[in-house]
Order: sequence, then structure tokens, then C-alpha cells
Amino acid sequence: MREGQRDESPEGRTDRRPAGGLEATVLAALWAADAPLTPGAVQLALGDDLARTTVTTILTRLHAKGTVTRARAGRGYAYSPAQDAPGLTARRMHAELDKDEDRGTALARFVSDLSPEDERLLRALLDDGQAAPGGAAP
Repeated sequence: MREGQRDESPEGRTDRRPAGGLEATVLAALWAADAPLTPGAVQLALGDDLARTTVTTILTRLHAKGTVTRARAGRGYAYSPAQDAPGLTARRMHAELDKDEDRGTALARFVSDLSPEDERLLRALLDDGQAAPGGAAP
């Protein structure tokens, strides 16, 4: 089944995977692993009915996006996440900002939509000159 494709349940109900749902599931399996995984190992980790070829396709797409890295493992590849979940979120936010010619307006609208708690956190990070908790630089 292709990502986003309909899947008919035994009860006749038609379910649809959310866009990016399979990619998120595969990434979660890679983050949970303590070593690089081959497509077959990812398939086993998911315990799902996904074909190995489907898992391989998802991993290939994630690699093309720079979301995962890969290294030769026998005749194939073993995959690892390129960064942790917060790093991936930050990367996606930067990618979206890079698409907009008016960064200032985009950032202003983003900040205006923050919850009070997120606004306090962002203000504290900016006041401390930190990019992330623990003082990590961008």
C-alpha cells in the first residue's frame, strides 16, 4: 500500500494513513534503535504488515531528504536518523522559513501564535543567548 493510500478494514471501513505517517513511524523505529538498522530490521521493529520493499522505499525517500544517513551493510544499507526529533523539528522550521521571502512577517506571525508558555520559553532562551536548553549553540 502506498503512503496515504486507502486501506479497507475487515469491517468494510476505509482508513487512510495521514501524509507522512509511514515516514514518522519508520523514523520512530530508527530513534528507538541503538544501532543502524537495515530495511528488514526496521520492518521487524515495526511489527507491521508493511512489505520490506515499502520500508526500503520510505528509507530511500528519507535519505534523499537528508533525514537519515546510511552506510553499506552487506549488499544493502543500514540507516540511522540524521538527528534527534527536536533537531528534525528545528530543521523543518528553518526549511519553511527559507521558503518565505518575508522572513520577518513569517516569524512575527509564528511568535504571535505561540502559547503563553511557549512565548516565555522562547523569551528565556533569547534572553540567555541560548539556542536550546543546556546552552547548545545553533
